[in-house]
Amino acid sequence: MTEKEYRSHPAISRSELWEMRKTPRMFKYIKDNGTEPTPALLFGQAFHKLALEPDSFFDEYAIMPDIDRRTKEGKEVYARFVQDSCEKIILDRDLFDQITGMCESLKSEPLAEKLLDSPRENPYFWTDPLTGEKCKCRTDVTNMRYSNPIIVDVKSTNDASTEAFIKSAINYGYDFQAAMYCNGVEAVIGIRPIFVFIAVEKTPPYMVNILQADELFLRRGNNLFREYISLYHDCKHTGNWFGYLGKQNQINNLALPTWLAKQLE
Repeated sequence: MTEKEYRSHPAISRSELWEMRKTPRMFKYIKDNGTEPTPALLFGQAFHKLALEPDSFFDEYAIMPDIDRRTKEGKEVYARFVQDSCEKIILDRDLFDQITGMCESLKSEPLAEKLLDSPRENPYFWTDPLTGEKCKCRTDVTNMRYSNPIIVDVKSTNDASTEAFIKSAINYGYDFQAAMYCNGVEAVIGIRPIFVFIAVEKTPPYMVNILQADELFLRRGNNLFREYISLYHDCKHTGNWFGYLGKQNQINNLALPTWLAKQLE
């Protein structure tokens, strides 16, 4: 299944469901209208493609030639380059060198190579048993070489140290992702998988860390998944995609944060 076919499938994905954390109204707007990809997202997608699907990287990406676009000759070379690139995504040389360095660092880590040595970009589709909602996920790798299946997810990050990465994981919903993916893979193959992140830093020497999601991490993620999938299910059936005023359209209480309120006690 191609990425385009996967994205067009109507089942709800992790990235879509994660938007429910804001408000159902925001989720609905993004679902209906889409969003412009941020520079951080475009960077992550390029790194992801080169790390996991290097053989087809240049089918989707073109690297900007080293030219001076201020000159007449440079402008002509650039115009031909854009025309020849068709609909490919154009990356500048510095960014390409950066993600190449990250991928080389990833390959130099033996354990990472072992974990990634399996078919990549695996789609899974299942029905959530409590809500009946159709769900989908696409794992970077599902490694079946060991006694337990291992879902492997590659992340680019500013700081791959364990302490810093756990903060990023909570901020960006990696626990939610891990739990949803584990639920999906288990629903399809009948075995509860292990979930492992491989984090690669964006700056030299492109340090690599490998982190396994523990029970509490997955429990918190599953609580979030149950909250968001239930909310999504309810909004679909009621048609009430509410915003900041909540389901009952009530005024919110503007209260001081606890630490500041204590100063007034």
